[in-house]
Amino acid sequence: MAMAMASVQLERQTSIQDSPRSPEAKLGMQVEDLWDVQEPELSPNEKLNACFESIPVSAFPISPQGIEIKSDASLAEAVQILAQNKILSAPVVDVDAPEDATWMDRYIGIVEFAGIAVWILQQSEPSSPRSPSSPNGAEFAITANGMVSAAGLGALGPEDASITSGDFFEALTSSEFYKNTKVVRDISGSFRWAPFLALQKSNTFLTMLLLLSKYKMKSVPVLDLGDGKIDNIITQSAVIHMLAECTGLHWFESWGSKKLSEIGLPTMSPEHIITDAALCGALCNLTTENFVSVSASFGQSPVVRPCAVGFYEVYEDEPVLQAFKLMRKKRIGGIPVIECGGKKAIGNISLRDVQFLLTAPDIYRDYRSITAKNFLIVVRNYLEKHEKRSPMLSGMITCKRDETVKELIQKLDSEKIQRVYVTDEDGNLEGVITLRDIISRLVHEPRGYFGDFFDGVLPLPENSRV
Repeated sequence: MAMAMASVQLERQTSIQDSPRSPEAKLGMQVEDLWDVQEPELSPNEKLNACFESIPVSAFPISPQGIEIKSDASLAEAVQILAQNKILSAPVVDVDAPEDATWMDRYIGIVEFAGIAVWILQQSEPSSPRSPSSPNGAEFAITANGMVSAAGLGALGPEDASITSGDFFEALTSSEFYKNTKVVRDISGSFRWAPFLALQKSNTFLTMLLLLSKYKMKSVPVLDLGDGKIDNIITQSAVIHMLAECTGLHWFESWGSKKLSEIGLPTMSPEHIITDAALCGALCNLTTENFVSVSASFGQSPVVRPCAVGFYEVYEDEPVLQAFKLMRKKRIGGIPVIECGGKKAIGNISLRDVQFLLTAPDIYRDYRSITAKNFLIVVRNYLEKHEKRSPMLSGMITCKRDETVKELIQKLDSEKIQRVYVTDEDGNLEGVITLRDIISRLVHEPRGYFGDFFDGVLPLPENSRV
């Protein structure tokens, strides 16, 4: 087997020299080398698992990030850092940690736009008399919008759109409260569901892929234990880009030539699409049976265990905050905006888009209320005017069930998007396919694979604000 492996590698090296390829494609060639020498009785899926188990996560191309947020940074500063660097999250570094601190003492956790969206929602809701909060925050929330109750677990309807007007966000982002609120000290509880579970360089590709798919982590930090710092951060998008670069390789074509329906995508049927109206009562009945979260001992951030979810949407005349509200409650990264009285989508709102509420609130000055439709219109106009690239300018990206995995991966990678909506021949929504869905079809978790990997992970307290 060793001689066969050496022969295959020599052929691959010659091929690479003849045709220069990207670092991701060269990584795909390593998978190809391993694929060719796997036992013939293994199924294609078992072969892929074996290949990825043989490659250390340190082999993944280093992403030029290096973006960290200090623990004493204000919320306004954190938003600016994330928006300017076009990233969804960043690790938080404890400014009080000594120079020679271990990674467990150096990093507190990860701050995400998702957590920021939670904080925004808290400012648009009245404080509970049983849950004392910052007086400044409570006073601001009341004076900023005249405060009609937007119940914590209830739904905002079209009639509530006026409380999410441009004036609210302009007042919010110009307030001393927003500028002085500290990410860790004041609102760290809002970020508890942003996982920080780090890997060592010696961990395998299979471990990383499972964390990004089955265990729903958006990104996986890779640590250099020598200096106790993050060496790389691997995201779902980076994995999809790697797969797109593997076009033409036998192992990829064998898997990528399958139709979406053949690998069970999308995972839900049209009857599982849930509108906001149908969700209104359901959100009030959430229990631990609906989803299970555990809190990692490091950073007290939960790893969300696999669970079945529906497909959620908002109507175009509903306030845009309702979209973020649903994303918060259902732990999803994006929601389609549906035309009133129909099933056709006019656009998509993702967690990343919360930046437009916080970094450019002046674009809403001409709008009394920010409905989902108005949000899409003014943000697109803003992006076009400033000649900024954004997935929002691409319009609604869709696919059909009979497209291949390879076609979908190339679409996701070229458009730099997190999800594609599946439509029928008439353009009606039938489901959604995310980056996580694709990765989850690439590998499977062997029985007992993680062993004691999650030891020390504790359940979240019942009164957690996750």
